[in-house]
Order: sequence, then structure tokens, then C-alpha cells
Amino acid sequence: MEQHLYFRDNFFSVGRTEIYNEAKEMAGELDLKNIFGTAIDVLDLNGEVIISGKFPLFGLKWKVYDRHGQEIGSLKAKFSLFSKKFEYDASDRGSYIINSEAFSKVYEIMDGDQIVARFDKISSFIESSAYRLRNNSSKLSNEELIAVVMGVNAIHKRQRTNSGA
Repeated sequence: MEQHLYFRDNFFSVGRTEIYNEAKEMAGELDLKNIFGTAIDVLDLNGEVIISGKFPLFGLKWKVYDRHGQEIGSLKAKFSLFSKKFEYDASDRGSYIINSEAFSKVYEIMDGDQIVARFDKISSFIESSAYRLRNNSSKLSNEELIAVVMGVNAIHKRQRTNSGA
């Protein structure tokens, strides 16, 4: 069954923000750890860390860790001329391609030719990034996918900073 979750970045990428389900019930929190958008924790309703994501020191890939600090996945940008493309390697659980058309705010997470999740940026130009996640995956948890989405967000921020835009 497809689940929908809503979450957002903060303007300065610091502090906690709520994660909501379709019924507008709080489903957890996102703890933005660094003003440069380089680390996040996904927390359950009790404030316990479920998943973390960050750029390691001097690292180019966004790493995703479980509650015990074990790496469970790695996200990187892929070169593409007319679209936005990423690859998420979840080790023994598979490798996923994340695609979005050049000017689209909708991203599809693909396992081969099957769409296992979608997320879209639902905020306006001047607001902090806000996302809606729709998860159909039996292998990737909502919390892991939230860390992946925030990794895509962090990679975009790095790319804009590096390009001077």
C-alpha cells in the first residue's frame, strides 16, 4: 500500500521539522544538523534516531546510516544533460536510479523498470524545500527514503554553491 509523507527543510537547514502523514498526523521528525545541509537524522515519535544521512568529511557521496551507525546506502549524482539523475546503492537490497526531467519537481525512484517510490518538491521558489514522498517499496523504509530525498536536496545545494548560482 502506498504511503504518503510530508516533510521539509528549514531555511538555514538547522533544527527540527515535523514529518506528517496524509491525515496530517505527526509521523516523526527530521533533525537538520548543520547549516550547510551536510547531516540529518530521521527521528521516530519518541525522538529516537532511526536513520541518519550525511556527507562524510571530503566525501562526494551522501551516506545513509541505520540507528546503529552502520552504513546502509550511498547516494551520488549521475551525469545527465537533460534531466536530474542520481543513483542510490542500498548494498544487498539493490541499486536504484532516481530521475527527474530537467525542469520538473517530480522524482521517480526506479528499481530496474519499476517505480518503487516518488517524491516531489511541493514548495514555492522563496520557501524552504518541502517534499511529498510516496513509497511503494518493500525494501526501502519511509525513513530511509526521507534520508535519500534530503540527500538529493543536499547534493542540489552543493551543485548550486559550486556553480556560483
